[in-house]
Amino acid sequence: MRDIAAKIDTTAIIGISADKPSAQLKFAEKHSLGYPLLSDVDHRVCNAYGVWKEKSFMGRVGLGIVRSAFLIGVDRTIEHAWYKVSPKDTPANLLAALAE
Repeated sequence: MRDIAAKIDTTAIIGISADKPSAQLKFAEKHSLGYPLLSDVDHRVCNAYGVWKEKSFMGRVGLGIVRSAFLIGVDRTIEHAWYKVSPKDTPANLLAALAE
């Protein structure tokens, strides 16, 4: 997302994860994100968007975030939602949606 920021005009990029702010800061600095990361350690936002789900990894089942991306319009409605999206596909999805 960082690499397309100049191509999306006034569209804001915001990342949200269940990580603590200190972990997010390290991640943002390591990857030179250039956009804010919001901490959702109590999963309120994840639950509201339906992305805090049961997942399995290496035979273990637990709760976690289903990687997703949303394009939210100026009227605060979800215009596009991409669930189980790859980080490398998110920029192309966003650019295509904005071009519509």
